[in-house]
Amino acid sequence: MRNPIRRKNLNTRFLPFYALGIAILIFQPPRPDGFVVALPLIVLGAGLRAWGAGHLVKNDRLTTTGPYAHLRHPLYLGTILVATGFGVWAGGWWTLVVLGFLWPWFALHYFPRKESSEGLRLEAAHGERFLRYRRAVPALWPRLRPWRGERDPALQARWAFDRYDDNNELGTLLALSLGVLVFWLRNRGVLG
Repeated sequence: MRNPIRRKNLNTRFLPFYALGIAILIFQPPRPDGFVVALPLIVLGAGLRAWGAGHLVKNDRLTTTGPYAHLRHPLYLGTILVATGFGVWAGGWWTLVVLGFLWPWFALHYFPRKESSEGLRLEAAHGERFLRYRRAVPALWPRLRPWRGERDPALQARWAFDRYDDNNELGTLLALSLGVLVFWLRNRGVLG
C-alpha cells in the first residue's frame, strides 16, 4: 500500500482550496441538523469516487467498467456531491459559496477544460472505441442501464484495491473522514 498523502496533492495550486476547507472546519460552526442531508451526500460522493477509483486504469486503458459504464466522470460527480454535502452541513453563507461559486466554476470553467483535454487524450489513445463510448455514456448524469459496449480484454471488470490505491483514493477517504469527524465533534460541542 502506498502512502495516502502524496506530494502531488500538496501542490501550491490546491492551497486556496485547502485554506478554504480548513477555514470552514475551524471557523464555521456546522448546522446541527445539517448532517441529515449532508452525510448521505458525502457518503454517496465518497462511495462513487471509491467505486470509480477501484476500476480506473489511468492512461493505459479505456475504463468502461463499474461506474464508468454509467457515466464517464464518476470521480468528478463524487467530488461535487461531497463538496455539496459539506457546504450544506456548514450552513449559512458557506452553502451559498458552494452552490453559488463552486458549482458554476466547475460547470463553466473546470469541467469543460478537463473534458476537452481528457477527451483529446483518450481519443488519441483509443480512437473510434473512445468516440463510441463518449457518444453512448453521459459525462455526469448517470444512465440507468450500464453501457455494454466493447471492453478492453486486459481490464478486469471487478473493483480492485490496487487500482483504488494507485489512484490515491485512500488519501481522499482519510481527508473526508477527518472533515466529517471534525464537523461531527463540533456539532457535539467537543470541539470549539
